[in-house]
Amino acid sequence: MPRYIVEVLIENKKTIRDPEGETICRELINKGGYDSIKSVRVGKLLRMEVEGSSEEEVKELVTRMCNDLRIYNPVVHSYRVEIRGITR
Repeated sequence: MPRYIVEVLIENKKTIRDPEGETICRELINKGGYDSIKSVRVGKLLRMEVEGSSEEEVKELVTRMCNDLRIYNPVVHSYRVEIRGITR
């Protein structure tokens, strides 16, 4: 059975402030001379290998896992599941 490389990106919802991203932008990037960069958002990336018979099956499994195990806080976070490839 193939193994799929899956990434789950967890971010603050657009309506929620991102103090860590704001600090990185203001204190590091802008003070480092990169004034044209106006905002930064920080997130968490989970990369995993998942066995499955199809991309759809694997994506459904990982989505169910995120919701069942509360990998994210649905009040403040959004997430997306992306299939990045297959390992052999």
